[in-house]
Amino acid sequence: MLVDSHCHIDFPELADDLPNVLARMQQNGVTSALCVGVTIEHLPRLLAIADAHPSIFASVGVHPDNAADPEPSLDDLLRLAAHPKVVAIGETGLDYHWHKDRPEWQRQRFRTHIAAARQSVKPLIIHTREAAADTLQIMREAGADRVGGVMHCFTEDWETACAALDLGFYISFSGIVTFKNAVALKEVAKRVPLDRLLLETDSPYLAPVPFRGKLNQPAYVRYVAEEVARLREMPLEELAAASSDNFFRLFSCALRP
Repeated sequence: MLVDSHCHIDFPELADDLPNVLARMQQNGVTSALCVGVTIEHLPRLLAIADAHPSIFASVGVHPDNAADPEPSLDDLLRLAAHPKVVAIGETGLDYHWHKDRPEWQRQRFRTHIAAARQSVKPLIIHTREAAADTLQIMREAGADRVGGVMHCFTEDWETACAALDLGFYISFSGIVTFKNAVALKEVAKRVPLDRLLLETDSPYLAPVPFRGKLNQPAYVRYVAEEVARLREMPLEELAAASSDNFFRLFSCALRP
């Protein structure tokens, strides 16, 4: 059994072919997936997918890249997080790749999401890009360790991984770990404690080898699992079981199928 802990099957690239996307998940032993929210505007279509399929869960959040989106209030996030299929807050965090001026609005949005996670008692899904130090600082200052969560699509170094682990967070690996040039990330994948490791696709993006450059989908989390199992020199079945257990332990309101 495998779980895709982070995907976007509500995006048109996958939503327009949803029956086949779900069928390919089943064919590859992927029993559940977490469809992650990035805007409030499009959350209804995400929740409609989750409501219609017992194996699909949802989160609520506004991505740090979405500068044009209305700022979600704490009350907005709490109201939406009350939906029975919403198991997390996010994705949220900091992204300085496209916002090199390090805008305060992005940091304040992150703090609002952490407050919503604490009040709803639901874990956080953290996005960080070229902003690891500030991300960790705000996580500490705002009390993210009180609810925990996951560092999604992890691409940072071992020192950053350790800091996140110390805050009670899980580390999630995407198709990037299968890329030949991801040498440092492969080392992190070897070292993360097995009981704090998650797998994801971030589909429709970041397809793993042998599909790199093509449309990604939750079924391909199997290829991420195979690479991490190879790096850790352990059976695929053992890694799959452990990462799935980790998912349902972290997102405790997600019911195992």
